[in-house]
Amino acid sequence: MALTTDELIEIERRLAADGAETSPFVELRRRFPQLAWVCCDASDVADRPFRQFPRFDLHLIDGSDHCVQITADPMRATGIVLAKRNVGR
Repeated sequence: MALTTDELIEIERRLAADGAETSPFVELRRRFPQLAWVCCDASDVADRPFRQFPRFDLHLIDGSDHCVQITADPMRATGIVLAKRNVGR
């Protein structure tokens, strides 16, 4: 199942509004259970992010083929990588 435009808008809205004390990962995973979710440190992902937010880089996962890969195409996205940036270091 591909990531819809409405889902992407809501995910981006939540990441843009994310407060300094909270992590959106659990809430987003609960809200969008049909998507695969991965949370990691931004330094663990070499690919260019699909979108950047103050605390997170957003990468799209394409799991439609045998191997999972990062994609820039929301129509191929079956999951999300939230790569947490170390802000203030």
